[in-house]
Amino acid sequence: MRGHLIGLLFSSSLLFACAAEAPPPPAPPAASATPPPVAVVAPPPADTTPPAPEPTPPEERQRAEARKQLQDDRAKWQKDHEAELARWTPAMHAAGKALAGKPYPTLHAALTAVLSGPQRKPGDADRDPQRHPQETLAFFGIRPNMRVLEVGPGEGWYTEILAPTLAARGTLFDTTSDPNGPEDSRGTFAGQRFKAMLDEAPEVFGKVQTIVVDGKAPKLETLSGNADAVLLMREVHGMINAGTLDAWLVEIRKALKAGGVLGIEEHRASPDADPVASSKNGYVPQKWLIDHIEGAGFKLAGKSEINANPKDTKDYAVGVWALPPTLQLGAKDREKYLAIGESDRMTLKFVKVDDKKTK
Repeated sequence: MRGHLIGLLFSSSLLFACAAEAPPPPAPPAASATPPPVAVVAPPPADTTPPAPEPTPPEERQRAEARKQLQDDRAKWQKDHEAELARWTPAMHAAGKALAGKPYPTLHAALTAVLSGPQRKPGDADRDPQRHPQETLAFFGIRPNMRVLEVGPGEGWYTEILAPTLAARGTLFDTTSDPNGPEDSRGTFAGQRFKAMLDEAPEVFGKVQTIVVDGKAPKLETLSGNADAVLLMREVHGMINAGTLDAWLVEIRKALKAGGVLGIEEHRASPDADPVASSKNGYVPQKWLIDHIEGAGFKLAGKSEINANPKDTKDYAVGVWALPPTLQLGAKDREKYLAIGESDRMTLKFVKVDDKKTK
């Protein structure tokens, strides 16, 4: 009996000891596949470009004035254009067609008819006594059978003369800015105005070939050594102001055939004037211009005083534009400037030098 009790107590002690032991730790979960490393995208570098400076009040005022002036010029031109369209009667269209269709044998014969033709806007012929188109074009050696490039025709004063003169036997090329450019661009306005002039009378101007150019980077590939003459009529000062004179001379030289003529009429500055400063007033010193153009592969073939005006003192606050036909000062001293007349202008004839002689 006592032995049985001792055995029972021993068995209970074993059960209590087993129950008191901590259970074995669970097996660790199976290791999963190592995840791919996460790509670290570096942030974009900070923009160190300084912001465009805000326009100063004077600059903004100038821009506003330029926009207003362009709007006014467009409005005025629109009225003038409508009046010009109304001026072209069927009889005038017929006369213009006859004028441009005639194969003139000489420049004199052409200009005898053309200078009194209906294609010239009212008032344009009034400038003839001061601009001398007959003598000027004759000095340059223009003939009715030539291929002539007019650079920067403006509102077409010379285009009205050259187009019918060259229509039957020659070709007139005119540079123009893009008429389809931004509407707030003055260059676009100039292109639209010139195109409208040509479209007013296709019988007279329909054969004019326009060359759209970027005034900042001019190109004249259309001609490529086939032009007999290139004319710069009061254009050089603008090229100097824009810093493009040298680029234009390179292109003009490429456009001209061997021995081709470069004819220049330009407002003449005082002999000792600085070319950059004086060009801002519309004037260019003659000797400097001759030397510069000869350095670009041309040779002076003649100079004329056809368009000289000793009454031009060249010292006006608004430059050459104080004089007619611009009369920028309006009523102020108007009679004084009318009495002076148009500017004192040099008239220069150059010929393209052979490539071998320029090396």
